[in-house]
Amino acid sequence: MPPCRATITGMLSPTPRTRLRRKRDRQASDPTTLHAILDEALVCHLGVVDPDGAPLVLPTMHARVGDVVYVHGSSGAATLALEREVCLTVTLLDGLVLARSVFAHSANYRSAVVRGRARRVTDPDEHLRALEAIVEHLTPGQWAHARQPDRRESAATAVLALDLDEASVKVRQGPPGDPELVAAGDDRWAGVVPVTTVLGAPRTCPALPPDTPVPAHVLDRA
Repeated sequence: MPPCRATITGMLSPTPRTRLRRKRDRQASDPTTLHAILDEALVCHLGVVDPDGAPLVLPTMHARVGDVVYVHGSSGAATLALEREVCLTVTLLDGLVLARSVFAHSANYRSAVVRGRARRVTDPDEHLRALEAIVEHLTPGQWAHARQPDRRESAATAVLALDLDEASVKVRQGPPGDPELVAAGDDRWAGVVPVTTVLGAPRTCPALPPDTPVPAHVLDRA
């Protein structure tokens, strides 16, 4: 079966590796949902098999550019030295679902899993664009504000590119799934505790004078 791609109808076509086995109603097939999850998340986890054959999961920062997601790390890391099969995951936690029964407890979330063969970015122009995308993903406007990487810094930074050809999206939203207990007379409280990510007020680096103005793009981000 070919890898998961946006079909003529604009939907994701699941493969045997990305098709949900359970809770299939939670699988989203709209590629815009996949893009939105990757764009909102600030951290991803990259699963690889290390040179000793053991599994390894690395937290890192990423950015999506079209149908490619870029991740970065140290160029000296053996796990990033070769093209290899990887699994990239992102989870956005939206709420704690507290049910009447312990069995029905859950969470509201949006998650994405991308599988495929990662490509080491060696073209200098693409490498620089990928680094810019990652910085801009964290705080738009920061790339132009900060000093650009020099040749030594660029050489020390590895960038991997992973096509979004084979991906799955899973979403759970809503109240607890045990309403039958209410009908049976169980009136103990149940519901959802929302979870949000909040960016706080910027804190100026202590090496700077305390009255150094915070750039507008940083204030906008916060």
